[in-house]
Amino acid sequence: MPGIDGDAYVVTPEQIEAFERDGYVHLPNVLTEDEMREVEEPAMRFIRGEVVPEGKDLCDMSGATDRTPDEYTVFNAMLPRRYMPSMRGNIFERRTASIATQLQRGKNMAIDYDQLLAKRPSTSDSIFAWHQDMAYWPPLEEDPSTCTCWIAIDDSTVENGCMRFLPGSGMEKELRAHAPVKLKGGDRADDESSHALCTTLTAEDETRVRLVPIKRGDITVHDERVVHGSGPNGSDGWRRAYVLAYRTKDVVDEERRLGFTHSHNDAYNWDAFHAWQEKAASA
Repeated sequence: MPGIDGDAYVVTPEQIEAFERDGYVHLPNVLTEDEMREVEEPAMRFIRGEVVPEGKDLCDMSGATDRTPDEYTVFNAMLPRRYMPSMRGNIFERRTASIATQLQRGKNMAIDYDQLLAKRPSTSDSIFAWHQDMAYWPPLEEDPSTCTCWIAIDDSTVENGCMRFLPGSGMEKELRAHAPVKLKGGDRADDESSHALCTTLTAEDETRVRLVPIKRGDITVHDERVVHGSGPNGSDGWRRAYVLAYRTKDVVDEERRLGFTHSHNDAYNWDAFHAWQEKAASA
């Protein structure tokens, strides 16, 4: 039967086909209400400031630069498992490991990174810009197959900024052009050096966008190339989510050899390797 099976979660053939066709899939009831505590309680320790990631690993992904963490509209904590090791091996990891293997048809998948995202209530700029994840990552020759598992800690609704996707966009031959999100506020206003990237949708794209509201304990899983983002939180409550991304073990091993860990503090991150690519192209 599909759904929870002990530490695993059984995915249907139809869900695998949807993932391959659209670049994402919604899987309901991946964690029970009791199991959600293993995700929610650590998340709140970051949001309350009890655990603080180093340097740029704590940031506002809206692009604002003049706010303190208690003012961030898109509170972003990178690699929370690094900063709070007790999170490792929890039920969410065990269950999503089985999901990633099934959706990638038996490939050897490994945890690549994790991320905590929380949108502050009633904030018009709590937008995660349209992007493709591959635009952030180094271009490698290994199989880049990815399952990014995004769990709703709160019901994720259209009003509070649920995930939105451009289905089938991952099948395009080339990645779309991306640019840094322009920073807002502080001394660096209008500086185009934000860690967030964005791409632009065409008028035809806009007609195909799918908003994907999901319930607490549900997940979406998306691949490495689908265009996606999320809208602002216009509700009077938080919209919290936790992300655990799996990639093929060969890619994860190669990233680490390069010194790429998905930390915003890495010397080798998206802006560094894009600069390298631009230099190589002009040589």
